[in-house]
Amino acid sequence: MLSFSLTGKKDIPQEPSHPRLPFHKNVDFIAVSVYNETIMGKIFYIMGKSASGKDKICTRMLESPELHLKSLVLYTTRPIRSGETDGQQYHFVGQEELCRLRNEGKIIEERTYDTARGLWTYFTADDAIELANENYIAIGTLVSYGKLRGYYGQDKLVPVYIDVGDEQLMERAMKREKKQEHPNYKELCRRFLADSEDFSEEKIREAGITRRFANNGDIEKCMSEIKTFIGGMIHG
Repeated sequence: MLSFSLTGKKDIPQEPSHPRLPFHKNVDFIAVSVYNETIMGKIFYIMGKSASGKDKICTRMLESPELHLKSLVLYTTRPIRSGETDGQQYHFVGQEELCRLRNEGKIIEERTYDTARGLWTYFTADDAIELANENYIAIGTLVSYGKLRGYYGQDKLVPVYIDVGDEQLMERAMKREKKQEHPNYKELCRRFLADSEDFSEEKIREAGITRRFANNGDIEKCMSEIKTFIGGMIHG
């Protein structure tokens, strides 16, 4: 809020200086308040199958000074992979922390997968998100997108769906798995098959997603398109 003060009885103009402000002849003080309109924030929600390039795209968007995005980091109980950093891709926590947040009522949504290495839970916690003042970016699934949309409001969630062909997905997933200290190709195959169901065309339509960003070749082109899209949403 911006406030301006005018004092004194002498030399008061005979006509109002602003057509929208009331005119007072004999006053010692006139207070004018101008309220700046608050721009409500958005959560740009990146989705796509495993190995579609979500992490790399999210990191590039966060590094863009023009977008000025903050990271909304989800939680998981799965083990951290080689090349990942706690607090960047996910908050990597144990079952005790999951139970604590659950008991405190701070979990917005959670999903548990029966993997080749046991049960892994992914969830979103109600952290200190200031949507009134900031724009955020996050990575998730169609299910978590729907839950957050219901929690924060449909106008706050903006879907960014990364589309990649199955052949490219499998090649990238194999390449990534080979870099792990203990490659688990059984889990790789499980994720690939699960993604085919979780990101089916029917479920994408049910989520109301109509725009997709192809990442089948030049990821720089894909990231440029996404950056332009997000920038347009933020700056108009």
